[in-house]
Amino acid sequence: MMISSLADGIARGVEQLSDSVSERFFEPTIRLGVTGLARSGKTVFISSLVANLLNRGRMMQLCAVRDGRIVAAYLQPQPDDTVPRFDYETHLAMLTGPNPQWPDSTRAISELRLSLRVAPVGLLSGLQGPRTVHIDIVDYPGEWLLDLALLDKDYDTWSSEVLERIRNRRCASNFLAQALAVDATTDHDESLAQRLAEEFSKYLNTARKDGFYDCTPGRFLLPGDLAGSPVLTFAPIPFQGKSLRGSIHREMQRRFEAYKGKVVQPFFRDHFARIDRQVVLVDALSAIHSGPRALEDLRHAMADILGAFRPGGNALLSRLLRGKRVEKILFAATKADHLHHTQHPQMTAIIEALTRDAQDRARFAGASTSALALASLRATTEEVRNHNGEELACVRGTLLDSGKQAAFYPGALPDDPTQLLGPARTGADKWLNGDYQAMAFAPAKLTLKPGDGPPHIRLDRAAEFLIGDLV
Repeated sequence: MMISSLADGIARGVEQLSDSVSERFFEPTIRLGVTGLARSGKTVFISSLVANLLNRGRMMQLCAVRDGRIVAAYLQPQPDDTVPRFDYETHLAMLTGPNPQWPDSTRAISELRLSLRVAPVGLLSGLQGPRTVHIDIVDYPGEWLLDLALLDKDYDTWSSEVLERIRNRRCASNFLAQALAVDATTDHDESLAQRLAEEFSKYLNTARKDGFYDCTPGRFLLPGDLAGSPVLTFAPIPFQGKSLRGSIHREMQRRFEAYKGKVVQPFFRDHFARIDRQVVLVDALSAIHSGPRALEDLRHAMADILGAFRPGGNALLSRLLRGKRVEKILFAATKADHLHHTQHPQMTAIIEALTRDAQDRARFAGASTSALALASLRATTEEVRNHNGEELACVRGTLLDSGKQAAFYPGALPDDPTQLLGPARTGADKWLNGDYQAMAFAPAKLTLKPGDGPPHIRLDRAAEFLIGDLV
């Protein structure tokens, strides 16, 4: 019996090793991370990408499609049993149904496996059958990446930086009034800690709605099953002197460190460390519309997010990632359909300039990078309208708030992105040479032909950069 069990165990081990070797060498797997801050379009990007890889009529810039080498695409069970499945079917139904709607924002990590059967190329292609390439798409909130910056800070440093940064923000007035009234040396009072954490959470959510991007800790915005737990019951308070045992300062300090150790580090270790390629989605148009300070705030947030892709500068992060580096990073300015195509080069130049430092660091670390303007799901059509004798390149779509059709001219983006980034860096209150607007469009009603995925702008070029070398 023991020999039989041992033999069975060895056989299973050999079989598992064989499966692992087979998948590694003959069925490669790409783990594609998709992130971005709130309202950047992560859910729409994934839904449209998957739909367009399943139905490839609009993907001619993906060479494997143009050459007819992708012979089949299909969804499979995801490999990670403890990660929720990305609800592709529900999201696509919302986007393409008779009354199309934008799906809810990403609130937690999720995953989906798409497998491609790819015909071989080369001199020996006639002797080989199609091979399988697995694409594991991992969706996670960009706010979680902002927490990376916390790993290098202690509680007092973080508190002083936050309080200084928000002291002139109107949306922070209620929280500041309560935080500045706290005597950090008094005994810990759980009811006071809860009130401070609740008011701080309200501030963070309001700040995000007002266009600020430096809204950390990220789980205060997306608490999930951690809501109400001590690890999310802390807030920045002013403090000078020596921390006393049993004081509210000492307990806030302890919970801050617990947040880093039990929330931030496990995410990087268990999920981010396994990413091979990454898409970072950026809603730059909304930031430009909000003004120079919002654009500068976005630039800082992007620098914090993209710090995750250069672990060499952070010893703790290097240990968490175990030397792993992302191979390719795509920086994508979303909502390109809110601009006439004649302004897409300017939008691409702006996203290039906005992420220039991060791209340089990523390239130095050995990653390939690219930037482009895209629309995961095209919601508008283009037209030229005459206004006071001037021809304006406009887009037309269904307004999200009223449901009415309208033509929209957002303003002319500058050819030189420094005309925007310069005033943003110097703290200007408003743009001097332009008035930029943003409009919220509803998804358009679609009638899709067999074999066509949802209409998009440059989604196929994004796919070519991200997976083209492996398919």
